[in-house]
Order: sequence, then structure tokens, then C-alpha cells
Amino acid sequence: MPLSQRMAPYPDHQTLFVLFRKGEPEQEVACKVSQAKGAGARRVMYYYQDYGGGGGGGKSGKTVQSRALSLRRILAMLLLSLLCVGTLFVAPVSFLSFVHTDDGGAEAAAATAARGGVSGPCSAVGNDSLCCDRSSERADICFARGDLRMHSASASFQLVSGNSTAEEERIRPYTRKWEANVMATIDEVRLRRVSPGDAARCDVRHDVPAVLFSTGGYTGNVYHEFNDGILPLFVTANHLRRRVVFVILEYHDWWITKYGDVVSLLSAFPPIDFTADRRVHCFPEVIAGLRIHGELTVDPAKTPEGKSIGDFRRLLDDAYRGRIEFLDRLERRTARKRHRRGTVPRAQLPPPRHTSHQDRPRLVIVSRTGSRVIENEADVAALAADVGFDVRVVRPDRTTELCKIYRELNASDAMVGVHGAAMTHFLFMRPGKVFIQVVPLGTDWAAGAYYGEPAARLGLRYVGYKILPEESSLSREYPTGDPVLTDPAGVAQRGWDVTKKVYLDRQNVRLDLARFREELVRAHQYLAAGRQRRPRASV
Repeated sequence: MPLSQRMAPYPDHQTLFVLFRKGEPEQEVACKVSQAKGAGARRVMYYYQDYGGGGGGGKSGKTVQSRALSLRRILAMLLLSLLCVGTLFVAPVSFLSFVHTDDGGAEAAAATAARGGVSGPCSAVGNDSLCCDRSSERADICFARGDLRMHSASASFQLVSGNSTAEEERIRPYTRKWEANVMATIDEVRLRRVSPGDAARCDVRHDVPAVLFSTGGYTGNVYHEFNDGILPLFVTANHLRRRVVFVILEYHDWWITKYGDVVSLLSAFPPIDFTADRRVHCFPEVIAGLRIHGELTVDPAKTPEGKSIGDFRRLLDDAYRGRIEFLDRLERRTARKRHRRGTVPRAQLPPPRHTSHQDRPRLVIVSRTGSRVIENEADVAALAADVGFDVRVVRPDRTTELCKIYRELNASDAMVGVHGAAMTHFLFMRPGKVFIQVVPLGTDWAAGAYYGEPAARLGLRYVGYKILPEESSLSREYPTGDPVLTDPAGVAQRGWDVTKKVYLDRQNVRLDLARFREELVRAHQYLAAGRQRRPRASV
């Protein structure tokens, strides 16, 4: 049983700390685990739960109120003063340099954010300024610097200014600007200049910028969650080094739970629910909207520090490393318990994941349900094993913890799956590995543009296995020679609704095992050659 439980003192965000004595059994909960250090140390397990009220918790959000100085604070200030005075006499130049350096502070962060690190519209936004870049076909982005106040009651950010010139910009901060239907579902936010007398009074002050974006639209589809949200968030905010507060429109608790590990590496502060949090949050800068570079990609030429999709991939590694190590330990501990009870032979105890089947490259089949199912999936798995792969089948659904999918694919050498949103998980694979996408009829362009080309940019060896008409379940519905089978491009000209109904919603695949075996053999040979080229680690 836990020794203690404590709730963090934030009014709308609660962090539950559960302390276990060293040696107590771990429990599988959605948590992060800090390593126990030293004899008798306690291990702290915690999870973050958001109640949708926003809040400016953390060191950035400071509630505007007077506080009496405690004795402990007074003593700490005296000690700090003595230390600073001593340092000033010993090394005055270094000390003054330190004092005037705002490493990652509001001014530096705001200036960097306003420029975006690249040339173009709004690349030089001064104080008491408002600028919107609407030059991209994919997304608008606005920058405001000065005294910014979030006023959710009027769906606006107020730029408090002595400048009497009326100025207002409107934005729907979502990255599918060209799709009018979905953009109409995104809330519109105003950025407007107001006089000090008309400004809302600050309830919470932040000394870091805010980034405003929406998790509405197509959120719920993993492809769009990464392409329209997580990757643009990385592009827009990564250079701020976590000195940023995320303000979210169409806020979803489940989105925070699903992507919290990643989001926490981009921001050190709790996110704010723009609609539900009625407090007035004040910022030195607001960035409304996100930059997007293309399909599942990061263009180094367009990022402030030359970051690439490989850097995003390393961010994912950092985000999930602790949780993966915990899951590995938990599985081994559970298996040992079962062995002691006599239910699992010692030979079947799982070794550390990195040592499993080192002589056989691991291949993961990402299974689908509903449409675009591999009808002979079991035969394909057996075929891959016969070729020489250690085969795993994963069946992700909406309830599957993202970290567990990441763990499987990060440790894999090859991934096989049918075109669809789940192919977004190629982002979880390490460069140099193999991604085989089964391309059903009528999906050639989308398969290449949305997954094939981005996978190649990540450094994967991409294989697009285009099925023949006889490998499609549509061959059992339409006669030989029907345009649905022979001319998918012509059928697609009838419109997206027809394409979706025929090729996406009603099509399964039954792979030609002899033909698909050729691709598996080539993939195995490629991976084997890579292992031979890789230098062995010294023992």
C-alpha cells in the first residue's frame, strides 16, 4: 500500500503522488516512475490528471495576490543576498553577465518566437505589435507582443496598448486552412488592441509566451493527430525549450492523457483550456496557430534551429523511454511470479527486449479491423516467420496506450500494414529499418504522399506493395474488366465520396503469398546486410 498521497495545490489540475517503499510490488498504472537512488530510497510514481479548467500552474503561472513573507523565505533571501555579494566581489564581471542573461526567459523566448527563426512575414515583430502571416495555403499564424490578456468570455486575446489605433485580427488556429468544412468547426479567436481602461484585469501572470492551437477538427484519427497537431506543435514550439504555455481550443482530456508524455517535453507548464478557464491569463507574447511543413514531416530549412523529422523522432524516444523501461521491468517481474507459482517454465521467461531473438530480425504486422483487412493475415505471419523473421502482430485501437505501440515498433526491424491512419506509426521506427505498406486499389497517391515519402525522409527503407486486382476483395464484387478494378484513377475523378465508399470502406486484401514472399525476402536480405555492416560492440 502507498505510504502517502498528496494532491498538488493547483485549483484545476491535480497531480497525484503515490510513494512506495523500495521492494513493494509495482502496479501497472498510467504513470511515470522516478528511479530509486541509494539504500532505502523511495520510488515515486505519479500520473497527471487534468480537469479541463486550465490553470497557469507551474513556475510560469503566478496568481495575482499579495503574500506575506514566511520566516523560511526571509532566511533564504538573506542567504542568497550574502552569496550574491560574495560573488560580486570575487568575480564582478561574470556575476553581472549572469544577472543580465535571461537564458530561456520571457524576452529571449518572445523575440525568438516572434521571428519564428526564419525569414518571411512577421519575421520581425516588435513590442506592442500584432502581425498575422496568412501566406501559407495550409495554416494561418499570428504573433502578438506586449501586454497580452486571455479573455475567453469574449473569445479573444487583448493587446493592452496606449496606441489608440483600432486593430483586430481573427484566426481559427488549425492546420487545414484549405478545408472549409472542417475549419468551420474550429472556434474563431480574436486578437485585438484595447486601451488600458477597457482591458480585463489579470488573474494569472505568466513570464513565458503562449501558443494557441486547436485539438478539434479531425482529432481522433491518429494520422491527423500527428500531422495536424503534434508535428506542427514541435515545429512551432520546440525552439522555446519548454518555456511556453499551451492554450488549447476544443480541449479534450483524453488528448492530454494520450500525448502528455510528448507535450510535457515541449512545455514545462500545465496546458490551459481556453474555453473552460475563465480566468484572465496574461502573457508577454501570444503565438496563435501552428506552422506546418507538409505531410508528417519537418523541413530543416524552415525551422529556427534547423531541426528535422529525425529530431522529432528523438523527442519521441525521450518521451517514452522511462515508461518503456517500467513496462519491461513489470513484465519480467510478473513472469517471474508466474514461474514461482509453477505456471511458466523458466525457459519461457521473457529476456530483456533488446536481447530477444537477436539472430532473427523482428517484423511487426499492424493489424486492421473493419475495412482494408488482410484476410489471410495468419498465412502472411507464417510466411514471414518462414522467411526468417521474428513475427509480432499488434492490433491497436482507441484504448491502446500509445507508449505500448511505440515500444513494439521502436524495437522492430520491419513493419507491414495496409494503407490507413495506423501507418502513421512508422514514425516510431528507427531509421534504417523497413516499412512495407500494402497499397489497395485506388489508394496509390495517398499511400505514397501521406506515408511512403515521409517514411523515406525519416530514413526508412520504404516498400509500397501495390496489390493486383485479384488480391482485392472488390474482384469478388465487380466483374473482370470493370473500371473499379482496371481504372481506379478514373473512378477517383467521380469525387472523394466515391473513392472513400468504394476503395476505403468496402475493400479488403488477400495477399498473393508467392508474390509477397519476394518482398519479404528482399527486406530480410537488406536487414541482414545491415547487421553485417554494423560493427559489433566490444565485450
